[in-house]
Amino acid sequence: MNQFQIETAQNVTIDQNSSNLGERMLAYLIDSFVIAVYIILVIILLVSLEVDFEDLWALYLLVTLPAFLYYLLFETLTDGKTIGKGLMNLRVVKLDGSKPNFGNYFVRWILRIIDVGLTSGAAAVITILIRGNGQRIGDVAAGTTVISERQRVHLKDTLLKEIPEDYKPQFPQVTVFKDSEVQTIKELYEKAKRNGNHNVIVSLDRRLKEVMNVSTDLRPIDFVDVVIKDYNYYTQKI
Repeated sequence: MNQFQIETAQNVTIDQNSSNLGERMLAYLIDSFVIAVYIILVIILLVSLEVDFEDLWALYLLVTLPAFLYYLLFETLTDGKTIGKGLMNLRVVKLDGSKPNFGNYFVRWILRIIDVGLTSGAAAVITILIRGNGQRIGDVAAGTTVISERQRVHLKDTLLKEIPEDYKPQFPQVTVFKDSEVQTIKELYEKAKRNGNHNVIVSLDRRLKEVMNVSTDLRPIDFVDVVIKDYNYYTQKI
């Protein structure tokens, strides 16, 4: 799973998961199945209705045109999703995270001729693997990518924090907190460390000491870290 950053117009940076090749291929297979089922059902319906097949052009358009426009219509009308992408929790977005317009969808759709048609998907696969941010040739030209909206939970996103086997807790008072509260403390603390926001850490330090009713000579950044480790120590031993 590759991750890239997008920056909004408000200068807020958001980490975004790009779709991986396996997800894209599964979505493609689902969409191909949907298209095949549509064509088969239309042919069965026409045969059952004993439609006059003299006008072959009209019949051809009726059967193939919706299938031909499938990706363009679905992505335009359903906010960057097809049936396959929806089932795989994928979505087409612009590289800045905003919603593509019809022109973006059209460019990536028309270039499916190269990505999928002329090269049997090889061009799309190679481009996605090389670029590493979910882009095939059509995406590169359209300024779009395909992201995964599936929530992925990593160890660093949970309450768990690595502590040494011989770790000695200092504040048993941490047990007054709930899991959700410590999770919030951990997220605020780690974000403040990344951004160098000392004021947030000082505020956490002050509030934690008030709730726990403790006093310590530890620096705020060290105290908050110890609180998180202590909580993990006690909860993991329960």
